[in-house]
Amino acid sequence: MTAMVKAEGVHKSFGAVQVLKGIDLEVAPREVFCLIGPSGSGKSTFLRCINHLEKINSGRLYVDGELVGYRQKGDKLYELRDREVAEKRRDIGMVFQRFNLFPHMTAVENVMEAPVQVKHESKAVARERALKLLDRVGLSDKAGSYPSQLSGGQQQRVAIARALAMEPKLMLFDEPTSALDPELVGDVLDVMRGLAEDGMTMVVVTHEMGFAREVGDSVVFMDDGVVVESGHPREVLTNPRHERTKSFLSKVL
Repeated sequence: MTAMVKAEGVHKSFGAVQVLKGIDLEVAPREVFCLIGPSGSGKSTFLRCINHLEKINSGRLYVDGELVGYRQKGDKLYELRDREVAEKRRDIGMVFQRFNLFPHMTAVENVMEAPVQVKHESKAVARERALKLLDRVGLSDKAGSYPSQLSGGQQQRVAIARALAMEPKLMLFDEPTSALDPELVGDVLDVMRGLAEDGMTMVVVTHEMGFAREVGDSVVFMDDGVVVESGHPREVLTNPRHERTKSFLSKVL
């Protein structure tokens, strides 16, 4: 079975600062893969590399068996044109810390926008699916509301519906609850649990250890640009092998 995400020796630097120092990992189809670790450990950067929002400096990254951002001829890599990258990116949904909704559009218009503009779907078809997706994230009554009329948790659920509207085969979540008030976190995590139950492949950068333990199939602890420890959530979170993992978990659990 082809891995949904495969990283081989992925390095990424910003100027002189090495952020990723040789990441090797695989995410299987239908797997919920959680990345944990301190701020600045490279988790979000790695996530952004998966859909080529950041370009890697060396190594290889594959999504569903295809190189991300490049094509290979012989031993050489050639960068894809922006249009080709955008086409591949259609298969990868991404949900950010900040919701990035269009403020001048209602919830349903936000969810419809990409299928209409990118896939050239008719507005009627896109609207029908958008309404179903809003229902799925528990917001059918907010279809006509603007982002300013929604709580942070509701905006984030609209953002998830918007990502799902493109029918992606992979969903990336970059700390989707970190900007929310504590009482709003549960609703967003419930939506993500539902996606996991439906078999969506998910890579989740998170500080929510309860979610990682309950919903995750694998947990990777990253620190200083490397994978320190990985395994089943129960192993990593309750019986970590490395001192660095133990130290981190003692502060967050």
